[in-house]
Amino acid sequence: MVCSENGMEAAKLVMASLSEGLVYLDEHLLVLDKPAGLLAVPGRGPDKQDCLATRAQRLWPDARVVHRLDMATSGLVLMARGAQMQRRLGDAFARREVGKRYVAVVAGRPRFDPHAGHGWQLIDLPIAADWPRRPLRVIDPVNGRPSQTRWRLLAHDAARDTSRLELDPLTGRTHQLRLHLQAIGHPILGDALYAPPAVQQRAPRLLLHACRLELAHPATGEPIVFESRVPF
Repeated sequence: MVCSENGMEAAKLVMASLSEGLVYLDEHLLVLDKPAGLLAVPGRGPDKQDCLATRAQRLWPDARVVHRLDMATSGLVLMARGAQMQRRLGDAFARREVGKRYVAVVAGRPRFDPHAGHGWQLIDLPIAADWPRRPLRVIDPVNGRPSQTRWRLLAHDAARDTSRLELDPLTGRTHQLRLHLQAIGHPILGDALYAPPAVQQRAPRLLLHACRLELAHPATGEPIVFESRVPF
């Protein structure tokens, strides 16, 4: 195959960006560190085809999507290599056998029970699609799907009135973390979907980062852990 000079340069940029974000690679899976502002999978329309999955498949044609992050969220994304590994990893996510941790910076200081186990608190609010305002979601006690998020306070900045939280989503609903935190009165800074304008404008991006993945390797069963430095 003959590539134009522009095509060659584009390919080099893809390789460079993915090499910088490559956390782990073997014959069964790969883990990438997605930047904020990049789609995880293709969207609708020709202007939304550039994404992490497409870039990865240029270098590893057998790479397959297992889970997603919002475009505005940064952090760890796991991809399978081949259909068999995709099924195994997809089943592990469905059985909640993959541990996921996030860090977020939110407005205010959430109230918490200091006697709760290791400081973890639980948000248990059902989530449904907000059909008139798609792709937004809404808390819906009647029609919503069960949705649970654990959180604990890492630090509070009294001067800025913000809190850094560690998040453990027990379920994986669309926009779950963003909506749950907004629902308890502490939206994430920079959230263009759920935060009020004053909170949205306090950060140049959504301050939400997928910082840890923990799972059994789909081929060997060995426990593996991946971590990513929080960029804010």
